[in-house]
Amino acid sequence: EKFNPDKVYFVLEGYPKFRALIDNDYKSNRKKQDDFFVDQKNKIINIVSECMPFEIARHPDLECDDVIATLASYHCKLGDKCTIVSSDSDFIQVLNLFDRVALYNPVKKLEIEKPPYDYVTWKALRGDSSDNISGIRGIGDKTATKLLEDPVKLTKLLEDKDNRKIFERNVNLIRLVDFSDNMGMLERHEGRSDFIMLEKIFSEMMFSSILKNTTWKKYKETFCNL
Repeated sequence: EKFNPDKVYFVLEGYPKFRALIDNDYKSNRKKQDDFFVDQKNKIINIVSECMPFEIARHPDLECDDVIATLASYHCKLGDKCTIVSSDSDFIQVLNLFDRVALYNPVKKLEIEKPPYDYVTWKALRGDSSDNISGIRGIGDKTATKLLEDPVKLTKLLEDKDNRKIFERNVNLIRLVDFSDNMGMLERHEGRSDFIMLEKIFSEMMFSSILKNTTWKKYKETFCNL
C-alpha cells in the first residue's frame, strides 16, 4: 500500500557456496533455528507462493541478498525504479551503485540514505560481526569512516600484508554478486492470486481482525495493481 508497486519479488535463500569456500567460518556464529521457527517459515513461503501475486526468485548457490541486488540491477538497466524492503544494512552498497534504487527499512519505518563513502570498503575495514566477518584490528565505525576520508592513511594501512589480506577477504565476502547479464541462472516462477484460498488459510489461523469485511476488502485491493 505504501509503495504501490506494479511488480513484487519474494526472494528465497540459497547456499552461499563461494563465500563458504573463501571462509569456512562465514556465518558460523548463527544459531540453528528450532523446528517451530522452520515450520513457521515454511508455512509463510508456501502461502506466499500459492496465494499471492509475487514472483518467487532464488539462486541455489547464492544468498537472497545477491539475488535482490541482481534484480535491482536488472530493473535499473530497464529504466525502472526499485525499492528494496529490508532491515539488512548490506543493501546500502546497492545505493552506491544505482540512483534509481531506494532502500526502505520496515523495522525503523524509514528510507535509508546513501552514504558519502563506498559502503563495501567501509564494512570490509571494520568487519561484520553478524556474519562472523572479523575486521582489521582496532578499526570500528568511526575509524573506518575517517580512513575513507583520508586516502593517504587508508593506503598506508593496506600496505601491511596482513591488513591487506583481511581487507580483500572481507570485500569478497561482503560485496553482493550481480549476475544481471545472465538472468537465466535465476530460478523463478510467477505467483498467483488466490484470495479465496488465502481467506480460508487466514480463517484456519484465526486471523479474525484482518477478515472483517472492510479490512479484508482493503487488504485485497492492495494487490490489485500487481
